[in-house]
Amino acid sequence: MRRKSAGALLSALTTISIGCAMFGATAFASTADIKASNNQIGIQAISTNVNYTETGTAGLTAQTGILDTETGSVPGYALSLSAMKDWWLGNDYFEAEYDHSSGNTTYTGAYQGGVFGSVVGTSSATLVNYSARYGKGFVINNQFMVTPYAELGKHNWDRGVNYGETYTHNYYGIGALGQYSPNGKLVLSANVLYGSTYGSSIAVNSGAGLNGFSGGLGNSSLYKLGVSADYAFTKQLHGNVGVDYTSFRYGYSAVYNGMLEPNSKTNYTMVKVGLGYAF
Repeated sequence: MRRKSAGALLSALTTISIGCAMFGATAFASTADIKASNNQIGIQAISTNVNYTETGTAGLTAQTGILDTETGSVPGYALSLSAMKDWWLGNDYFEAEYDHSSGNTTYTGAYQGGVFGSVVGTSSATLVNYSARYGKGFVINNQFMVTPYAELGKHNWDRGVNYGETYTHNYYGIGALGQYSPNGKLVLSANVLYGSTYGSSIAVNSGAGLNGFSGGLGNSSLYKLGVSADYAFTKQLHGNVGVDYTSFRYGYSAVYNGMLEPNSKTNYTMVKVGLGYAF
């Protein structure tokens, strides 16, 4: 009986030890870690892969199918400010971002009336984005939080084709941010947004043999997806990486000076690496 009791005691101690070890691995994982990652000022190096395609429409353009494309990665930087505080609803979430990228893309197209692909060259590109979102975080458990939000933003693309063209639109949307903290230092995030562009427009610069114009473009649905990881090196110093994907379209413009801007689709994939100061 004594041996049996000792064995039972050893088994109990082993079970407790394993339980403590498992608990210790996650004891410091909590929504406090998620909130800490949501209260930051950050700066990031970014690279935006541009995938832009213009297509002709029968009855509107001289050619149908793909007219021209712009592809390539454009380097830049991003600045961000986020906060999660109990201001109004509890776990109120606010985030504002600005990013600026400048570089070159590969233009593939054709001369007027030519065949797509007969002209390949380099086109300058400057991309600027502003966005702000507001939402409320809901605690699912001590490691997981979901935050529905509303977002407003603006996009600007200075395209170096011909004598220069500028595309602009605003957008609004609703989304959700899911965040998971597997331990006391790491927070993994994923977000999705569905929205719509509005106020889409283009301005085409004039030059030799080209009469410029400016006017509205058709609006469209807009989609954004993103994943990221935030790691706390110290309580204040954080490092982060992420990938964001954005997709939208521009509808064709009215006819100006005998010209119109055709339908197009834009896909951006942005890779981000940076540092943040948690407050």
